[in-house]
Amino acid sequence: MDYKSKSIAEIDYHKKIITDVADRIWEYAELSLREYKSCELYCDVLKKEGFTVEKGICNIPTAFSASYGSGKPVVGILAEYDALSGLSQEAGCLSQEPVIQGGSGHGCGHNLLGAGAFAAVIGIKKYLEMVGDNKGTVILYGCPGEEGCASKAFMARDKEWQKLDAALTWHPADCNEVVTGSSNSCIQVRYTFHGIASHASGAPDKGRSALDGVELMNIGVQFLREHMSDKARVHYAITDAGGVSPNVVQPKAQVLYMVRSNHVAEAVELQKRVDKIAKGAALMTETTFDREFVDGLSDTVTNRTLEKVLYKNFEELGVPTYTDEELEFAKRLSETYEGFGEAPGIGSDFDADYAENAQKLRAEFMEKCSGKSGMNGFLLPHFEGDAFEPSSTDVGDVSWNCPTAQIHVAAWPNGCPGHSWQNVSSAGTSIGHKSAIHAGKVLCLAAIDLYENHEILQEAKKEFDKRTASGYVCPIPMDAVASI
Repeated sequence: MDYKSKSIAEIDYHKKIITDVADRIWEYAELSLREYKSCELYCDVLKKEGFTVEKGICNIPTAFSASYGSGKPVVGILAEYDALSGLSQEAGCLSQEPVIQGGSGHGCGHNLLGAGAFAAVIGIKKYLEMVGDNKGTVILYGCPGEEGCASKAFMARDKEWQKLDAALTWHPADCNEVVTGSSNSCIQVRYTFHGIASHASGAPDKGRSALDGVELMNIGVQFLREHMSDKARVHYAITDAGGVSPNVVQPKAQVLYMVRSNHVAEAVELQKRVDKIAKGAALMTETTFDREFVDGLSDTVTNRTLEKVLYKNFEELGVPTYTDEELEFAKRLSETYEGFGEAPGIGSDFDADYAENAQKLRAEFMEKCSGKSGMNGFLLPHFEGDAFEPSSTDVGDVSWNCPTAQIHVAAWPNGCPGHSWQNVSSAGTSIGHKSAIHAGKVLCLAAIDLYENHEILQEAKKEFDKRTASGYVCPIPMDAVASI
């Protein structure tokens, strides 16, 4: 039986349901850990499709799991659905036009990410129905708060990912490629200093400035920068400077810190040094402070074995195709930002020959479309060199606990800046729909290969064990709770 073609046909049969879900999540545009309507929608649709749904997993109200099948292997598909603040935008619009002034929008395309993951499990379910009982299990994980709480890291702390033999996911992007390389780990901590209010001129000796505590902490961290890894980063924002009256000694001030490193264990150690600086600043100013853990996530662990499976199926399936109207829209949207001419793909940042080839592929596609396309309508070669992205994703914590791989599918024009109104505009169009459907098909086909050939999973596990031999250091404290 041709399992793959029938599974792809099942995704096509559900196309309207999948794109309707993408559009409704786009309209909801709910922020991190507030995705109540989005979570409810997914759970309702998945129940109707015959999945066993569990809501609120790992004590996160807007997280869920939806499983189908029995036995091993167990393949997880990862979905996200949170939006970004301040990015409300009309769909398919070529200028910045908020739907709600100051409202939220899907500037990272998570309305598509979740819908594409949903599409994948629809196809996988069809496959598992055809092969019969006890041949494998698929679990769709609803992972809220990627932008704000790193729910996958909380799930890692609770050992959720250790149930899986492999995890697959995708992300909307400006190109079609298999993702490779590592990324930054990241830890966020909020420090609230408490002092004593006093008249800054009349009784300065009676006051103890919380703002002095924050500023001295920041100075201490500046000196730390000379003594940390060149791939580490420390960012901060003073979120409460203590008021607007300079003649009052500030009794309260607050600063939010973000510590990054290319390895989670290093980030955890660097965070401890930042904590010590906060203690020193409080000691120098005779103030106190509260330390509030916000979130933390790990670097990504490469799995070439799974990457090759994804690439093979991506190559066989091809890439999304576009109408003349879609190509014209993408071309005009690309004229609203800088960076359209950049070479696409992760590999282009690390290999000059790869970048040259990527530009050649772009030029060939542009010529094919009579120069009117802003889209990258081709599959980039699988980059197998060393790559590092300075951004962070909680997919990293999944990859430290089971073999994990992901793809990018073009959902907006080449060089479109991340977290932008242009992303939101494109993510609400048929171009975005096509990326979600296509991503679902690639993930589905790759998962079928894993069910059909257990030797692939054995090889992926062998590679995983080698790459994670140092052990997983979870950035989430045992007493931490995912919170807004």
